[in-house]
Amino acid sequence: MNAPSKSAQTLKWQALSRDHHLAPFSDYKQLGENGPRIITKAEGVYLWDSEGHKILDGMAGLWCVAVGYGREELVQAASKQMRELPFYNTFFQTAHPPVLELAQAISELAPEGMNHVFFTGSGSEGNDTMLRLVRHYWALKGKPEKKVIIGRLNGYHGSTVAGASLGGMKAMHEQGDLPIPGIVHIAQPYWFGEGGDMTPEAFGIWAAEELEKKILEVGQDKVAAFIAEPIQGAGGVIVPPDSYWPKVREILAKYEILFVADEVICGFGRTGEWFGSDYYGNKPDLMTIAKGLTSGYIPMGGLIVSDEVFETVNAGGDFNHGFTYSGHPVAAAVGLENIRILREEKILEKVREETAPYLQKRLRELADHPLVGEVRGVGMLGAIELVKDKATRARFPGEVSAGMVCRGHCFENGLIMRAVGDTMIISPALVISKEEIDELVTKARLCLDLTARDILG
Repeated sequence: MNAPSKSAQTLKWQALSRDHHLAPFSDYKQLGENGPRIITKAEGVYLWDSEGHKILDGMAGLWCVAVGYGREELVQAASKQMRELPFYNTFFQTAHPPVLELAQAISELAPEGMNHVFFTGSGSEGNDTMLRLVRHYWALKGKPEKKVIIGRLNGYHGSTVAGASLGGMKAMHEQGDLPIPGIVHIAQPYWFGEGGDMTPEAFGIWAAEELEKKILEVGQDKVAAFIAEPIQGAGGVIVPPDSYWPKVREILAKYEILFVADEVICGFGRTGEWFGSDYYGNKPDLMTIAKGLTSGYIPMGGLIVSDEVFETVNAGGDFNHGFTYSGHPVAAAVGLENIRILREEKILEKVREETAPYLQKRLRELADHPLVGEVRGVGMLGAIELVKDKATRARFPGEVSAGMVCRGHCFENGLIMRAVGDTMIISPALVISKEEIDELVTKARLCLDLTARDILG
């Protein structure tokens, strides 16, 4: 069937993309041949493209548009701040009201004993900051040899040199001679993909014990920190077995290393709690944040630091690190207003008590589909595993990308659902309604049916 013709304006924008724009995580040859979908406006949980198609955004942008598109309060907060103080840096013993008030607001939400925030422009920059701060901390403690940071295979911590190294994604490591020295990785708690014949409980214990094995292999005197996402996002919404985090906490309590929770995706309500660490009862020493902090309306990230880490660094003189836009006043003003909306409209309470349970119930109805091997999720996060054989969890052969086929059908049928290999994932805005959840699940089933038609015949 011939592809529908595109408007002259769409073709013009696609030509600009081909001729001038280098997009993130893209095959430039393929993008040049097909052209990007041009998104022109948004409202609530919906997007519209330049051809007038309405699309339900099942990914909240990139996990970030927590309060939905079109919130005039956030626009006004940015506008007001731009008129008063559009920019000033926070270097050289200088600050401004929005960044100080935002730091206070975040400290009120963070787990007990975490009362200081270093601001960045993104989660990637937050994890770069973490790496430098952790090593600086141990040097100040008289243990400069404690430099090694343990991450997880298939974890994601950004795409800067340090962020990509901390993450455990092979395709990223293959470009740029990564990871950099001083970063090692352990198994991920991905029961469906890697658990084999073990029960989820047994596999969770096994995956946690890989942390202890790595600490002992590297040497406790050399390990600085363990970094992990409460729920792996970009890796495929990997929800660890219930046995995993209690065992990890037990192991961390035995050794003198710092625990870093990457809350870039899970933070600010995605699990129904303010942070994924709250959901699991974890007690991190540092937490990376971004995305939902400003609902994606303007770039901002940061690192929340425990009182103990702060007190050590505070006594150590200069921390020679920072960014031009650390604590940008406009971003801080938007972050403050975003937190006000989340609090005053009781969005987390509604997610926890109403919409997240409904979303998880409706998603699990897809488990009866012949392509679906597992449906899992927490809060406003979900994953649908596409398999060739439901009983054995066997995948389709390498030449068949069920995930990409399904993603294509989603695009054509008014739904954004992301493919991670053959795992379809969703992360809608926290304000999605039950009716919109029904629409999401109905469209997802249609796209699964179309995918089955294409690859099963």
